[in-house]
Amino acid sequence: MIDTSQQTLVKSQPVLPLATTLGPVHIAVTDRARALAIWQDVVGLDLMEETGNALSMGAGGQVLIVLETGATRPSVPRSIGLYHVAIHVPTRADLAQMAVRTLQRNVRISPTDHLVSEAIYLWDLDGNGIEITFETPWRGTLGDPEKGEAYAVTAEGKPHSGRDPIDLDALLGELGEQPVFAPRMPAGTRIGHIHVHVNDLMTAMEFYRDIVGFAGFLLINSFGMGDVGLDYMPHTVAFNIWSGPNATLPPAGSAGLRWFTIVLPDAASFDGLIGRLERAGSPIDRLENGVETRDPFGNRIRLVLDKA
Repeated sequence: MIDTSQQTLVKSQPVLPLATTLGPVHIAVTDRARALAIWQDVVGLDLMEETGNALSMGAGGQVLIVLETGATRPSVPRSIGLYHVAIHVPTRADLAQMAVRTLQRNVRISPTDHLVSEAIYLWDLDGNGIEITFETPWRGTLGDPEKGEAYAVTAEGKPHSGRDPIDLDALLGELGEQPVFAPRMPAGTRIGHIHVHVNDLMTAMEFYRDIVGFAGFLLINSFGMGDVGLDYMPHTVAFNIWSGPNATLPPAGSAGLRWFTIVLPDAASFDGLIGRLERAGSPIDRLENGVETRDPFGNRIRLVLDKA
């Protein structure tokens, strides 16, 4: 934890190249049909490949989520692991299409206006958190609540809570007078950010900022969360302590995060990150197509080199 006077020390420039991206996120689920009922029919991802118990889900020919069936229990509350994975859509109309799919199937959602983005939150039937995001950074910037500022400030200089509900009628208006229903996400949809449970904010900030190499954005003790990214909002990795200071990894067999993937654009940045992990004493397991490490709390991360 850091006190208010230290908040500015969180902010930094990224060490990682700006072309760094997030790759597929692997999530354990209990049942194939129950998983597809949300990830395919509501979120709108294509089932691109099925190998063994792995369901590769994506959009525009790009794998975004890999669901691994066979978990023996739903996700465990108040544990280390996934808070949500955020799937970012190219247009506001795509977010509206997502809202239509949830309304058609009576799926509970939480549509939230963060000012720098609009988000629809929901959960799969195992309790895995999902966020569908449309980025709107031109609408304003985030403030610093630790200094008594508003969470966000509009481009016109007005305070914004960052947690207002989205006007669903206005959102659905993006589809026009004669809307055409889209059952799937479009090309250009991507993994925009990952949000994980940890049990110490500053330890998480030091790992994801100083070792992995993201830019430090915010650490807000009053909210119990922090985030890091590249050169723009919203964040790339967020973390919170909402599971409590004694949170531990869930029992084996639980649904939830297996790992998320960071894709490095070139060999120099890949080797640089491995070097930082080695110097920090972080675990490194060599894989056929990259390496796996873990944050200080046990969240697994795969590091791979971009094949493009």
